[in-house]
Amino acid sequence: MENYIDALKKVPETKLAIIALAWQIVKPDGTLDENQVVFYHTEVMQAVKESQSYASDTKKAVESLCSLAHLNPWEIDLQH
Repeated sequence: MENYIDALKKVPETKLAIIALAWQIVKPDGTLDENQVVFYHTEVMQAVKESQSYASDTKKAVESLCSLAHLNPWEIDLQH
């Protein structure tokens, strides 16, 4: 089990571009600025792809961990 924990510790924090980009494409009242969306279209599309990929990879990681938990529940120390 320690190999999995060590591996997870090496996963870097991820900051998705779509979060920062969202601040650039909204008006002060919080609604989308359509002109900014058009202006940043390429960046928005790249950020959406990045976010979808991250979500897919995260789902796979969660499924793998859940699978491990069901195979060997006595080996998982939920306190750490």
